[in-house]
Order: sequence, then structure tokens, then C-alpha cells
Amino acid sequence: MTNPSPWRATVLTLFPEMFPGPLGVSLAGRALAAGLWQLEARDIRASATDRHRSVDDTPAGGGPGMVLRADVLAAAIDAAEIGPERPRLLMSPRGRPLTQARVAELAQGPGPLIVCGRFEGVDQRVIDGRGLEEVSIGDYVLSGGEIAALALIDACVRLLPGVMGKEASGTEESFSDGLLEYPQYTRPQLFEGVPIPAVLTSGDHAKVAAWRRAESETLTAARRPDLWAQIPVKAPNRAGRQKTPKNKTDG
Repeated sequence: MTNPSPWRATVLTLFPEMFPGPLGVSLAGRALAAGLWQLEARDIRASATDRHRSVDDTPAGGGPGMVLRADVLAAAIDAAEIGPERPRLLMSPRGRPLTQARVAELAQGPGPLIVCGRFEGVDQRVIDGRGLEEVSIGDYVLSGGEIAALALIDACVRLLPGVMGKEASGTEESFSDGLLEYPQYTRPQLFEGVPIPAVLTSGDHAKVAAWRRAESETLTAARRPDLWAQIPVKAPNRAGRQKTPKNKTDG
């Protein structure tokens, strides 16, 4: 279903100059210029009330670093005037891992508010009081949530109607059906003595599809056993597929 208005990402950050950044080029940038989606970067510091525009303070109970103040961040969220239909996200390493399924859900909605944390984190009271959903893009710590927000927005934007040239390009990728994507090849036919697998140039679409499925299963079982364990048993060759893929050139 097409949204009545363009998909919109509202980002709360201490560094609004980081946006659109890479979102201003390539697919996302062209779609932004075409009005297929909208981006608003809002400065959290604009909601500070003291003459020093303070946004953080020392952690209660002691410890290193600083924590974003609840009153300042809550005021910034309120000033953004986000409707209840829009998700409120906080990029955080302790959040739920971002999945392709969650990205698809976000892309089908009106677009989220994304809070980019800094320092040692965000006062828990604003997380609870403003209903922030904590989201992680991986088990590592960044200097702030801006890079994570860029990744989340890019993942969503490419799924919006009209952004990608071919609809199929968004349906045969890693995680689209729970599997990693199969290896890709293109010309030249022979590269450093390694040919393109013959099946891919056979013209037999059924065999190509079967080969790609088998390769996806093999890669997923070898590299992401956590994903492989979730694949339904009815999937072709589900049990025991652990062979090493042949003719690999992707390392």
C-alpha cells in the first residue's frame, strides 16, 4: 500500500551536519531529490535551556563519561511533534538487533523518529517516558548513534516504491527469505583462470534457481548457523547441507 505522504525520517542528534551524508548520494540521494522520501535532522542542543546549552551530566551513582539529560532529550522529542503512528527509535548497542524483517516493517510505515545517543547513553526515564524502542545494528559500540541511524535509514529507503530500478533486486538478497544471498558473477567469462559456473550461462532458469538456492543454503549453514537453525525443515536439502561451495570467487 502506498503511503499518502512520502516516507519521512526525523533524526534527533547533537550533530545534524552529519545528515544527509551518504544518504545524499546514489539511490537514497536520487530518491531524496525526487521527493520519494524526506529527511529532517534536528539538533538536540536546541532544546537546552541554560546559557551553556548543556545536554549531558555525570552518571547518577558515579562512573566515567556523561549521560544525555532526560529533560533536554524529552523536550527535543516533544518539539519534533511526532504522531503516535510513527515509531520512536533509539540507536543503542543494547537494543534488539535490526533485522531485514524489521526494516521492511519500518519501510511500509510513515517513517520513524530516530534518536542518536552520545556519551555513556541516555537517561532511562526518557526512554521509558517517551516510549523509545532501542535498536542495535551490531554487537559493537560506536561513538554515537548517527552512523547506526544512517544505516537504518538507508536500509529502509531502498525498499520504498520507486527507489530501486528493478523490484526483483529487493527480493533476491541476503535475509529476504532467511538465507544469505548466493554468489554473484558477471563478465569476463574467465577471470584469473576461474570460469563463471556453467549453470549460470546454461539458459536453464530452473537449474539456475536451484543452484542459487543450494548456494544460499550452503553459505548460510557455514557462515550464519544462527540463521540456518531458523530455516523450516521443509526447505530443499535442509538437513545436513554443510558442503563447501565450489567455484567461489567472493572469498
